[in-house]
Amino acid sequence: MYATLSFLDDYFILLQLFYGDRSMKGIQERETKDGQKHYRVQIRIKGHPIVRATFKRKTDAQRWKQMTECSIREGKYFKTAEAKKHTLQEAIVRYIRDVLPHKPNAKQEQQLRWWKEQIGAFSLADITPSLIAEHRDKLNQTMTKFGRKMAPTTVLRYLAALSHVFTVASREWGWIEESPLKKVSKPKLGPLRARFLSNEELERLLQACKESSNEHLYPVVVLALSTGMRKSEILTLTTRSIDLLNERIILEHTKNGERRLVHLREHAFTVVEELLQKKRQNINFIFPSEKHSQPIDLRFPWEQALKKASIPDFKFHDLRHSAASFLLMSGATLAEVAEILGLKTLHLVKRYGHLSEKHTAGVVSKMNKVIFG
Repeated sequence: MYATLSFLDDYFILLQLFYGDRSMKGIQERETKDGQKHYRVQIRIKGHPIVRATFKRKTDAQRWKQMTECSIREGKYFKTAEAKKHTLQEAIVRYIRDVLPHKPNAKQEQQLRWWKEQIGAFSLADITPSLIAEHRDKLNQTMTKFGRKMAPTTVLRYLAALSHVFTVASREWGWIEESPLKKVSKPKLGPLRARFLSNEELERLLQACKESSNEHLYPVVVLALSTGMRKSEILTLTTRSIDLLNERIILEHTKNGERRLVHLREHAFTVVEELLQKKRQNINFIFPSEKHSQPIDLRFPWEQALKKASIPDFKFHDLRHSAASFLLMSGATLAEVAEILGLKTLHLVKRYGHLSEKHTAGVVSKMNKVIFG
């Protein structure tokens, strides 16, 4: 007889044998106006919220009650039930409202809205690793406005943004047991880009920026090279960020979320001082757009300067790389470069390691002279 029963039926029979008459406790038989019977289940276990469900058949009600009670006692039911009650859209909306304002990266909202449009209607219980992997592959094939496929680093950022939503939903909200992102493979990244300006390219670029029709381009490039600041950090500078008395810039909001002090020295200090002298009092940004309510967009004058200086394959962020390389060639250690650039680890700064080889070789020579004379 038992060979014809399903696994759930076998399980239910065993539970009945174990619990006996207790299987009907918490089940109420009710009758509708048209004479139809249904069975209402209510489970009360100390330390857990009340769980209710209604069934047309008594056996279904008993089976569900027994299995649910076991799941609750094993600590499995609550999180599964919560995951079924909430959609990914709800999680993303709550995350954008409550969590994102405390994070420095504004691009995450754009990335999260993409996930919400794609799979936001799914309950959290139905967001599987395979579903996320399918959309990861979709991102891999997405074409950018420049006619190129989305870079692996960008795809990784989309996945990272979604991953943190699931992490918060698990650890703080209790909506899911664990993140499905843990089982999703990340895109393989190519070697870190390490494009630096040569001395000749540096001279040509600075000259082209001086001759640019945009008066802000040269000061921006000077700051990028002299401080290693990111483009977004420079363009969003305000008068409150500048401390001329102590020759420094105070960055309250950085990419890694930490406050950072940037030293202003020599030519960079002079350039910033002149900017402040020329700036109108009612404008907050150091590099404002024509409307003054937001930072200037320097993409076109930057591209024109690169073309005029005959510098191929060079991005604005490479000025930061160049600043690091000049620091190393001036004798700075990798740890010092990491601190100046605001890097939390030495991993990214290792791309500049080959530039400091001659300096480390000199240190070894000095050590040998001390030891052996």
